[in-house]
Amino acid sequence: MIGALLVALVPSVPPTGPALVLLGVFVLAVAVTGGGPVASFVLALATKGSVAPGIHGGILVEHRNPSASQVVGRPIEVLRGGTAIGILERLALVAALFSGYPEAIAVIVAVKGVGRFTELDSAEARERFIIGSLASLLWAAGVASILLLARG
Repeated sequence: MIGALLVALVPSVPPTGPALVLLGVFVLAVAVTGGGPVASFVLALATKGSVAPGIHGGILVEHRNPSASQVVGRPIEVLRGGTAIGILERLALVAALFSGYPEAIAVIVAVKGVGRFTELDSAEARERFIIGSLASLLWAAGVASILLLARG
């Protein structure tokens, strides 16, 4: 079904001028806004409710003493701001692909990993980070490919 939609959206004659701009805006909007629900759906399938959500959009994990790997007090919320980060990463990915610079995707992934590094000490956080990032990035790349195919 998705393949049929892609084929239907890609015209047989490459669009030019205003039609190309309109298609680009549409693809950008779908790539950026659709990735959040897709990532949430994939995460729900993967975690099956095993991770407690936090009040700020993150997840609750047991706080551990880094030197002793022992639980220290109450759970803490990690991976907050995922929605905003996801929107920015999908926007950057689409911009990289549209501009013909796919190598920038490696920079996007690296910056995100470095920025979240200190929050990834629990297995739950690592799993959520990897699954959510991959689902989000794959969605954006797949949708962006519509315009790339249409440009010919």
